[in-house]
Amino acid sequence: MSRTVLVTGSSRGLGATIAKTLVDESNRVIINYYKSKEKAEDLVEKLGSENAIAIQADVTDRNQVEQLVEKGTEHFGEIDVIVNNALVDFKFDPTGQKAFKDLSWEDYERQLHGTLKAAFNVTQSVIPQFLERKDGTIISIGTNLYQNPVVAYHEYTTAKAALIGFTRNIAAELGQYGIRANVVSGGLLKTTDASAVTTDEVFDLIAQSTPLRKVTTPEDVANTVAFLASEKGDSITGQNITVDGGLTMN
Repeated sequence: MSRTVLVTGSSRGLGATIAKTLVDESNRVIINYYKSKEKAEDLVEKLGSENAIAIQADVTDRNQVEQLVEKGTEHFGEIDVIVNNALVDFKFDPTGQKAFKDLSWEDYERQLHGTLKAAFNVTQSVIPQFLERKDGTIISIGTNLYQNPVVAYHEYTTAKAALIGFTRNIAAELGQYGIRANVVSGGLLKTTDASAVTTDEVFDLIAQSTPLRKVTTPEDVANTVAFLASEKGDSITGQNITVDGGLTMN
C-alpha cells in the first residue's frame, strides 16, 4: 500500500537516501529542505514529480512547519508518515569536538532546538489529521551513540536521547488512536555530509568492534525506516530500533 511520507532534512545525506528508498517502495515523498533548494529540486527530478515534491521550511519554526504540512497535504491529499530526520549544524568531527569543560549550555540548546523542538513542531502539526483518520506513523532518527559513545559528542547525543522519551510518550498516549511512533538509531554512517570529516581510524575502530565487521550505511538505516513506514510495521510502536551491525545490543 502506497503512503505519503514527509521526510525532514531530505535534500541530501541520509534524508535523501530515505526519500529514494521510500519511492523505490512505491511511496510518495515530501522532501523538506532548509537551504539546499537546488539539491532538493534535483532529487525531485530523479524521483519523478508524480512521486515527490520539494518544500522549503525551517523545521524549528512552527509557522513554517504548519505551511509545510499544509502544502504537502494539499499536493498529495494527506500525509501518512513523518520522518523526523533534520540535523542542525553538527559535524561528526572527533578532533574538533569540544571537551565537556569547554561546552556551553548554548551548545546543548542548539542541538535540543534542532532535534527535539523540530520533531515536536512537525509531529504536533501532523497529529490532527492522524487523529481524524485514526492512523499514522511517526519515525524519528536517533543514534546508537547514546548507548555507546565511541566519541563523546555530548550535545548531539543528549538531544538524540531525548527523542526516545519524546517518542515513547507519544506511543503510549496515541496508540489507542492507531498512531505509531518509533525511533531508528543508526551507527555512525559511512558516509554523509555530517560524517565526512570523521577519520578513517574511527570508522575502522567501529567496524572492527561490530559482530558484522562493518560500518552502517545510509541505505541500512533507510531500509529500516521504509519497513516501519509500511503496513508491515504497523504493529511496532514505542521502540528504539538500532541499526549498527550489532555494535550495541538491546
